[in-house]
Amino acid sequence: MDLTQIDIEEKNKRAKKMMLWFGIVSLIMGFAGWTSAYIVSSKREDWISDLELPQAFFVSTAIIILSSLTYFMAKQAVKKNNQKQGTIFLLITLVLGISFIVLQFMGFSQMLENGYYFTGPTSSIKMSYVFLIAAVHIVHVVAGLISLLVVLIQQLRKKYEPGNTLGIELGATFWHFLDFLWVYLILFMYFVK
Repeated sequence: MDLTQIDIEEKNKRAKKMMLWFGIVSLIMGFAGWTSAYIVSSKREDWISDLELPQAFFVSTAIIILSSLTYFMAKQAVKKNNQKQGTIFLLITLVLGISFIVLQFMGFSQMLENGYYFTGPTSSIKMSYVFLIAAVHIVHVVAGLISLLVVLIQQLRKKYEPGNTLGIELGATFWHFLDFLWVYLILFMYFVK
């Protein structure tokens, strides 16, 4: 491989990483807007300050943190050329990611059972924000799962090896971002009454 080819590949890697970070920054701005609106709305007279978040949200938080660890372990295994272990950790991450979404919907069910609705005469502005923030995060986790499936398929096709792990690195970065974002959101909703 000549020097020009190496330069082009390096520029492509940097461009892909930069595009991912632009996307992450735009997501941060969107969620910052919603959490800011949440804070401003908390001054309303009809704000419910004694709301208890569903237990399923806290269990799902532990699940997504664990999934971030397994994705990290998958990336490390592939970098050490332990392809089988990398594949196993990617599969575990996929199962944990799906479990996170299932638990989120269980949390929605718990809120509905407690009489909290997204819209309608028995809804409140706070519940609308909780449903909205959690639902939009779920949509992004689905995008993360799709990227994880692409990474897993590429891994099964033996596309990654030490020194050639860009796809798994990009996927892991996005997944870790989703993890940190949810931890921030759950702590925000728990402490901002």
